Amino acid sequence: MNLLKNIFLGLGSNKGDRLSYIQTAINIIDDNDDCFVEKVSSVYETKPFGDTEQEKFLNIVMKISSVLDLKSLFLFIKSTEKKAGRTQSRRWGPREIDIDLLYYGDLIYSDDLISVPHKGITERDFVSVPLAEIAPDFIHPALKKKNIDICKEIPESYIIRKFPGELIIKKV
Repeated sequence: MNLLKNIFLGLGSNKGDRLSYIQTAINIIDDNDDCFVEKVSSVYETKPFGDTEQEKFLNIVMKISSVLDLKSLFLFIKSTEKKAGRTQSRRWGPREIDIDLLYYGDLIYSDDLISVPHKGITERDFVSVPLAEIAPDFIHPALKKKNIDICKEIPESYIIRKFPGELIIKKV
């Protein structure tokens, strides 16, 4: 089994028990035999991005390894959102759980469904700060910049504070 390392996922929630939705998504990913959760960032409470007239988010970034190819991983992430409780919502609207594929190793790829690296990394501190926390030296394959340096260049801050919640990785 050949694991691809340096896959990063961004998770966020601003409906209901936000921390529980994120933990449920982590558990589903962790329970999948084709994925291995390596690290999870601190939890950050953040202002909403896009549609600002909604509740605050909790956001994290997690690092995983997987044998899944890009499209299979993307489909697994979308099914994980549903299993974790995501319901239909408007674009940029409130959601129980949202999972974004941020990096898939050093792959640069885009089609109608998937873009890696994720286009929002460079404009969202609620993604770049947790990324820099768990992988400061990982280099953005398109920009050729370290996560820690990207973090310093984001013009607007959405992070309010580190949230005092703790998340658990089961298989370590």
